[in-house]
Amino acid sequence: MDWQCTGLRWPEDSGGPALGWRKGNRTRTSALAYGTEFGFRASGERHCSGARGNACPPAAVVPAGSTGGRCAECGRLDRAHSVAADTIPDDPRPYRVYLAWFGPGLVKVGITAEERGAARLREQGAVVFSWLGRGPLMAARRAEEVLRAALGVPDRIPYARKRAVRTELPDPAVRAAEVTELYRRVVALEGGGAWPEALERLPCAPVDHAGIFGLEAPGGGAGPGPRSVRAVTGLVDGGVVAGRLVAAAGPDLHLDTGPQGLLVVDTRLMTGWSLAAAGAGAAGVSPPAVAVGGGGAQDGLF
Repeated sequence: MDWQCTGLRWPEDSGGPALGWRKGNRTRTSALAYGTEFGFRASGERHCSGARGNACPPAAVVPAGSTGGRCAECGRLDRAHSVAADTIPDDPRPYRVYLAWFGPGLVKVGITAEERGAARLREQGAVVFSWLGRGPLMAARRAEEVLRAALGVPDRIPYARKRAVRTELPDPAVRAAEVTELYRRVVALEGGGAWPEALERLPCAPVDHAGIFGLEAPGGGAGPGPRSVRAVTGLVDGGVVAGRLVAAAGPDLHLDTGPQGLLVVDTRLMTGWSLAAAGAGAAGVSPPAVAVGGGGAQDGLF
């Protein structure tokens, strides 16, 4: 049995990204460093990544373009135990409500278990975030509903929209100001009694992840820059992806492929594949890729 990728991880202690791997019941991570060469070759078929840390019993084959990477049965099992499914309303753990900023005008509200710290924000690719409050799960859920109804703040943003704005970010002060202004509007709701009493409000303290993600250039502007950006849509048997790792955000790796531009690899598409080294001299992508923000599929190296 080969080691199979389980996607991008953001360990709290390291501050940087790492790839997760599983081989039977064994797991490990491999740290990633910006500026280094990164590449792999997929082989065989893509198999279900299982659920809740357990392998898929039939090792079902799953579609190459599925970001979930699970068969229907494992997908149901995984969601049945998730906070998002609202199947554990009596969870005694404290939760935190947050505002997450992904780009100009792209701010969402969300919740995460307090014990996870900011890991959930990095997993989503939040460039800036601030905590709003802490308390019981259902009070945190109520706060989400209040912000959606009163301020029109969504609790979900399509991932394609997050990715499309990531390479052309405004200055850090502009990013923080947008979060701070929305926080101010949230605080104003308390006077009308809309804020859940069981939820302790936390101070506004925007945290910027651009440096951790590798999105910040030495001069303070956006890192990778407004070059041609394409995203892999799925791996194939024998397909190669290779380049110089320049950034990572959420589940995405950003690879510089030289004159071919920037290549974004969603590591959720890597789960369930057996991966080997790309080989000397490999560059670009041989699976299909699409332009970020639009465009059709393109086969072969670009």
